Amino acid sequence: MSAYGAINTGRKSKDPLPSTIWHTKTKGSQAVVPQSSLVFYLHESFAEELERGRTYPQEILQGELYAQNAFEAYFFAADVLVAVIGQDVTVPEGKTDGSTIIKTIEEARGGRAWKDCIAGAYYVKPNYPGRSSHICNAGFLVPASQRSRGFGAVLARSYLYYGPRLGFEASVFNLVYVNNVASVKLWDALNFSKVGRIPRAGRLRTADGMGEEYVDAWVIYKQFDKAVDGTN
Repeated sequence: MSAYGAINTGRKSKDPLPSTIWHTKTKGSQAVVPQSSLVFYLHESFAEELERGRTYPQEILQGELYAQNAFEAYFFAADVLVAVIGQDVTVPEGKTDGSTIIKTIEEARGGRAWKDCIAGAYYVKPNYPGRSSHICNAGFLVPASQRSRGFGAVLARSYLYYGPRLGFEASVFNLVYVNNVASVKLWDALNFSKVGRIPRAGRLRTADGMGEEYVDAWVIYKQFDKAVDGTN
């Protein structure tokens, strides 16, 4: 539930978008982005991120559990993209980022445990209702076991591909905490604009986990390029 009440997902078509292939800097691996839930594993990973208390505003109080139904209501309210790490993927000549690949999630998984093959996931949904529902918001998750491998950058690039294909014209991130340096640098590199700074926007855990501090947050915006399909 947002400050505006319930927000319709806004997408006219319920058909899944095609899976695509995305190159990474990690030798020998590309990320295939299919549509799937993987709810249990993603719930565990997201709960761990909330426990860290440094990137998302949701708070898990002492003695509380972050229930799976709460996770589903938040993360799966609209469209979700899940990235699976490729296994010895041979990219056909001329296939660039965003090229369609015919592969089910189980084929991409290749019998591996989810923790060994999920590079990350993100949701895409309208940031506002009605007359402003053409502007979307997204939330990203890279499991702890897959960090520092460049997968966050791959997810971000794929967001610029999928956002307009989901029917959105632009993106806004409401709370990018200023101490989330990696995220800020990532969006800067993709030519997103800082359109505002909110003082004391989050009461976050300190890096050592021993205390809390108030941290400012950026509001970050970008207008998408229009989707052009059929080029791959």
